[in-house]
Amino acid sequence: MMKELQELVRPNIWKLKPYSSARDEYKGVAASVFLDANESPFNDTYNRYPDPLQLELKQKLERVKGVPESQIFLGNGSDEAIDLVFRVFCEPYVDNVVAIAPTYGMYEVCADINGVEYRPVLLNDSFDLSADDLLAATDEHTKVIFLCSPNNPTGNDLNRNEVVRVLENFSGIVVVDEAYSEFSQQRPFREDLSKYPNLIVLNTFSKAWGCAGIRLGMAFASKCIIDLFNKVKYPYNVNLLTQQYALDILKKWRTVNDRVGILLKERSHVIRAFSELTFCESVYPTQANFFLAKVIDADSIYSFLVQKGIIVRNRNKIVRCGNCLRITIGTPEENKALMDVLHQYSNI
Repeated sequence: MMKELQELVRPNIWKLKPYSSARDEYKGVAASVFLDANESPFNDTYNRYPDPLQLELKQKLERVKGVPESQIFLGNGSDEAIDLVFRVFCEPYVDNVVAIAPTYGMYEVCADINGVEYRPVLLNDSFDLSADDLLAATDEHTKVIFLCSPNNPTGNDLNRNEVVRVLENFSGIVVVDEAYSEFSQQRPFREDLSKYPNLIVLNTFSKAWGCAGIRLGMAFASKCIIDLFNKVKYPYNVNLLTQQYALDILKKWRTVNDRVGILLKERSHVIRAFSELTFCESVYPTQANFFLAKVIDADSIYSFLVQKGIIVRNRNKIVRCGNCLRITIGTPEENKALMDVLHQYSNI
């Protein structure tokens, strides 16, 4: 059973009076003369501040994601939402968070930046979680549990039943990062927000939507949690160029779906070919746009690829990922170039 939200939020944040931006104050009025925000009056498209709450974009996302606009937060990449989780809920040098390991590295980085103890709990040999192990790592000062599904760098979906057990048995906030959900067959947890008031789901424009360069992340949660995020965020955290580009790309959802289909087919081809390489020990199951492979000498293969101008991710030093490479699925041409170079390495 989740604690009352006020018990979880840092007292200073609960009492915080947010900065009131110029664009917030006249909401709902059809204004035509703007002399309130010390902007330049010379209208050159970008002379005005952007909508601080990105309402038009959220209305479009409501239709695409099936989440009410009041339950959507937009930030400068998902990393902003991750950081806000710490800033809203975790008292520095008092509280702690629990996360799976291995997983996305920004959870721990944000914990360190915010002075919050980070407690990693090892996944099993199949890179899956035990709800019991995660819950056993918590105490009265644990405010948040971070889960990533499909997980990065492993690529696999976490066992949904175990995630549900965490949601139902942890009294704090559970963050489920679904950055790669468009590549997975698992039902996204954002569809279960009404069941779990302690759930925050992260998503991004960087992966399936092909918009890593615009740095736009999403968080879905109860209206109360989203209101807290909006209270703490910087007033104009998502610039106008990003909002405009995102509105445009949302019109092209059929193209995005087609590209996801292409990447899934390419993923199968590349994994099959990679598995046949002499130095490949195993390729782990994946539901993302990348795969994790265990090889005989990850450092050597990685260095050889770099010399040939091909960059993958060496995960050799990550817990449970010894001698592992993480390889993103590219275009058919890029994937062929990768395999050609790997065959050269095999023949050395």
